[in-house]
Amino acid sequence: METPFVYVVDDEPGIALLCNRLLTRAGYRVQTETSSRKALEFFNDNPIDLLLVDIRMPEVDGFEVIQNIKRLQPDAAVLIMTGHGTVETAIRALRQGVDGLLLKPFGQGSELVEAVKQAFVDSQRKRDAARIQTLRPLFSVTETLLAEKQREPLLKLILGVIQKHMRVEHVAGYQKNLNAKKYERVISSGKFPKTLTGLSASVEAASAPLLILPNAQQDANLSALLTDLELGSAILVPIQRPNIRMILWVGRNPSEPAFRESDVEMFQILAGQAVVALENSRLYAEQAEAQKALLQSEKMAAAGRLSASIAHEVNNPLQAVQNCLHLAAREDLPAEKRKEYFDLARKELERLMVTTRRMLDFYRPNANAQEKVDVQELLQYALTLMNKQFSESEVRVELDIPEELPPIMAVASQIQQVFINLALNAVDALGAKGGLLKITARPYASGVELFFEDDGPGIPKAQQANIFEPFFSTKDGGTGLGLTVSYNIVTAHGGALEYLAERDSGACFHIILPRGEQ
Repeated sequence: METPFVYVVDDEPGIALLCNRLLTRAGYRVQTETSSRKALEFFNDNPIDLLLVDIRMPEVDGFEVIQNIKRLQPDAAVLIMTGHGTVETAIRALRQGVDGLLLKPFGQGSELVEAVKQAFVDSQRKRDAARIQTLRPLFSVTETLLAEKQREPLLKLILGVIQKHMRVEHVAGYQKNLNAKKYERVISSGKFPKTLTGLSASVEAASAPLLILPNAQQDANLSALLTDLELGSAILVPIQRPNIRMILWVGRNPSEPAFRESDVEMFQILAGQAVVALENSRLYAEQAEAQKALLQSEKMAAAGRLSASIAHEVNNPLQAVQNCLHLAAREDLPAEKRKEYFDLARKELERLMVTTRRMLDFYRPNANAQEKVDVQELLQYALTLMNKQFSESEVRVELDIPEELPPIMAVASQIQQVFINLALNAVDALGAKGGLLKITARPYASGVELFFEDDGPGIPKAQQANIFEPFFSTKDGGTGLGLTVSYNIVTAHGGALEYLAERDSGACFHIILPRGEQ
């Protein structure tokens, strides 16, 4: 660590010489000045660590000297010395942010050295406190910025956040076009460099924040910025990430306090948060595009499967009809044989009409003309219609239904169709050996829920994701429309139909039917 530099300003040469000797012996770098006016000029070009200044001086008093060092070098510690140790002097000194007060003449040399040490400690403590106070509000900034996913609103939000937390009106942000290899301004307010031409290389080379103060030892181009824009101080922060290059700028007017190292630290944090938010926005946009493309791809794939299924379901009976009519038109065949072919053609047409009606049900599960219905009554009626199938397939039906269920608003015939479809699926799944179909119904928060559960083989995991797609069937000869129609009917009623996959054996369908407006 570099030896601290103490600058002594006192119009009494003897005091200045004594301070130089004592502080040099204590290990400090020391320079003295007896002309307060020359001291003001020294501050413009020479950074110092601590100002030791007398209060009463003929040309420019110590308070004006303090004002200048605070404006030009706000992080410098200040220790005042005076032979007039009045309360008013101490209060005025503290109001100007000094870090210590020393009375002349010194009783012992160690008194001066200890006062200087304590001034450094107090100055560092103030800077740390100011840094903590400044950084505390930044903890919520990240969440605020990351919550915005759209680029243009995010850029406006970043501008406002920087203005608020840096207490500035002059802000600009430049993003590098990686293809054109030049910086383009993306946010701006107040005074700012119109272009970074001739400047960006210096900023990128620094790879660290640049604090620009008037007449400081720095790149001439940086100093010229303040003069051209008539500003008192500024900060430039370069951000370099694999997918984004940015330079952020803030500036303050000459009448405002100059930026300090704590301001540089805070601006660097804000810049990092802003770039993370912009990167998050970019990734979100890319993800949205990828999801959109994936959805479109899935839609096209589903449309292809649907088209192929429709062509298959329609073409088979049409081909059969064509063959039967061709054979029935042969005059060399007996009348009975020709009648048989006509009957076959009629059956195929009827099968085609059934398929077409189910397709229409799939596309138009109309839930109009709803009325208040009793779910238990609808279920009992549907099971009565299924008695013959249950008996022939040796399927036992077990009901777990409370005495009362809340009524729902529904199209009775459509809900019955759902119950019949699920029951038929269970019968087909249980096969010739038969088995158990357990139907459970109970009140639900918003209506009624039912479970259709069988002890058959269940649906293979690889096929579970497709069971509600049209024309998808796990059984031979199935149309693949029963579950699709049932799903559309239930959702058209504002309910839900799902297959409960996490099971050891068998299949279970869960239905929720809301009460609706009654």
